[in-house]
Amino acid sequence: MLQQTQIPRVLEKYPRFLKQFPTIRVLANTSLANVLATWHGMGYNRRGLYLKQAAELIVKKHSGRVPKTEEELRALPGVGHYSARAILCFAYNECKPFIETNIRRVIIHELTHELKNKIISDSEILAILEEIQPKKNRREWYWALMDYGRDALQHVPNPNRLSKHYVKQKRFEGSSRYVRAKIISYLVANKKATEEELFLSLKEDRHLDTLSQEDIARTLNDLQKEGLVKKAELFFKIS
Repeated sequence: MLQQTQIPRVLEKYPRFLKQFPTIRVLANTSLANVLATWHGMGYNRRGLYLKQAAELIVKKHSGRVPKTEEELRALPGVGHYSARAILCFAYNECKPFIETNIRRVIIHELTHELKNKIISDSEILAILEEIQPKKNRREWYWALMDYGRDALQHVPNPNRLSKHYVKQKRFEGSSRYVRAKIISYLVANKKATEEELFLSLKEDRHLDTLSQEDIARTLNDLQKEGLVKKAELFFKIS
């Protein structure tokens, strides 16, 4: 939930999500429409899809228990290097170097003088973490790094600008992500809709005055490929 989403929004949604889906089996057995309805307002709806798909695989292959190896975790939908190692560290206290935005911010901030405006890669940061991480209490140490990066460095120029992987966030309103979110929101609220109904609904949005029917068709096609939306006769609905 915290991937590219502000903490206050997550603090509101997280307890609601756990109340609605208290176990992995409950999440695996519910419909995607229910997941996205609960997820609504978080953005990046494919994360909700990945969570449900991951829950289904955990039930099917791991008897409903979150796996304890990096290889098995990375085989789950939506789980990459960071997520796998973060789960191992915070859930199982098996900590190897991993990077998220706050950890990256701390390392670059502390190396500002040595870097001298040099652009640094994540592989270099991982090597630094490997060298400096403590032998004991690593879980607490990574917690501290994340808290330090989030809280103590709020009022300094963003160190992540020196990261080779830094990408400036584009405007959301009117973007393709915005169109995707609006389509999902409409289908969650109305259960189903034709392409024409979706087009007319979205055209009422002041940020989408230049939207074309080709844009809608292309976005619906992408959503179908990703498994978020399916089509039955003339109607689209959540998969």
